[in-house]
Amino acid sequence: MKILQVCPRYYPSVGGVEEHVRNISKRLAKEFEVSVLTTDPSGRLQNVQRIDNVEVRYFKSWAPNEAYFFSRDMRKYLADYSGGYDIVHAHSYHALPALYVALAKSQNKMIFTPHYHGSGHGWFRNLLHVPYRLFGNRILQKADKLVCVSNYEKTLLLSNFNVDEGKVSVIPNGISLQEFKNPKKKCGKNRIILYVGRLEEYKGVHYLIRVLRKLDDDIVLEIVGKGPFKKKLVALAKKEGVAGRVRFYQDLTRQILLQKYAEADLFALLSEHEAFSISVAEALASRTPCVVADTSALTEWVDDRNCFGLSCPIDINDLSTLINIAMGKHVTNLALPNWDDVSAKLARLYRECLR
Repeated sequence: MKILQVCPRYYPSVGGVEEHVRNISKRLAKEFEVSVLTTDPSGRLQNVQRIDNVEVRYFKSWAPNEAYFFSRDMRKYLADYSGGYDIVHAHSYHALPALYVALAKSQNKMIFTPHYHGSGHGWFRNLLHVPYRLFGNRILQKADKLVCVSNYEKTLLLSNFNVDEGKVSVIPNGISLQEFKNPKKKCGKNRIILYVGRLEEYKGVHYLIRVLRKLDDDIVLEIVGKGPFKKKLVALAKKEGVAGRVRFYQDLTRQILLQKYAEADLFALLSEHEAFSISVAEALASRTPCVVADTSALTEWVDDRNCFGLSCPIDINDLSTLINIAMGKHVTNLALPNWDDVSAKLARLYRECLR
C-alpha cells in the first residue's frame, strides 16, 4: 500500500498537527510505503529528505502570518502524482494543502483529518473563515473517510457541515508511552508553570503572564514555542513587571522538552480552540497536573483530580485560585492513548477504505 500524508507543516516545525503526522507516518512506514508532502515557507530546507524511513517533500509556500500555506508547486505535484498513491491522507481544515488534495483526487482514496476548531484564529482569519467554508465543504464531501481526534471535534464537524456521520471515525492523538516511563522530577528554588505550544493569541498564554503578579514570587512561567504572538508576550511581561519571572524557549531537543514537562509543577493551556491537545497528554504522562480552559476538546481532559478546568472567559482572580489549588498535585490513574494504537487503527481504516 502506498500512502501519502499531506500537511501544511512538518518536522522540524513543531505543533499538534506536525506531531500527529510525524508520529503516525514513522509507524505506518514499518508496514507500508509512506511519503509526506508539506510546505517550507522559509525556503531553507532541503526539498526532499528521508526522515524516520519516510520520504518528505518540502514545497515553497507563502504563509502570511504563518497561515494558509499557499503553494502552487504542491498543488501541481498533487495534480500530477496523487493518482499513484492508494491512500492520500490530508490534514488540517485550516490550511490550503487539504484543498489541493481534494481538487487533485482521482482514483486514489482520500482520508481527511480536519483538526477542526470551528473558526479562524484572529479577526481577519475568522472573517475569511466564512467564505472558506465553501471550500471546506468541498474537502469534506470529496473525502472517503473522515477522522476526528476527539468527540468534541466530531460533534462540531457534524453540526457545522452536512456530513454523513457514517464516514466519520474518532481516533484520538497519542503519545509515545515509552518516553514517559520514569519522569525525573527535580527540586529547585522555583515552582514552575509550563506552557508548550504555538504562540498565538487564541492559545491564552497572555493570561499566564498577567496572573504572575497575583502568585507567590517563587513561581515562574516557562513558555516553550514560537509564533507570531511572541513579541506581544515579551512586551506584556515587561509591562506587567514580571519579565524576570518569564522564560522563553524554542527549538528544544525532544530530551530537553521531556525534562521540562517532568520538572514543571503545573502545566497550563488556556486555549479557546483545541481539537485534542497533545501537550496536555504529555504533561499528564509526565505526572504533571494541568489547568486548562474548560472549553472545546480540553473539556474532555478535565477530571478535577489530575486536570482542572477554568470557565471562559478567563478571570485572572479565578485563575490565580485554581493554580494554587492544582500546583503540585499528585497525578494518578491515567489512561492515555498511544501512537502505536493510533497507527494500528488508521491502518485498519485504510484497508477498509480500499475494500
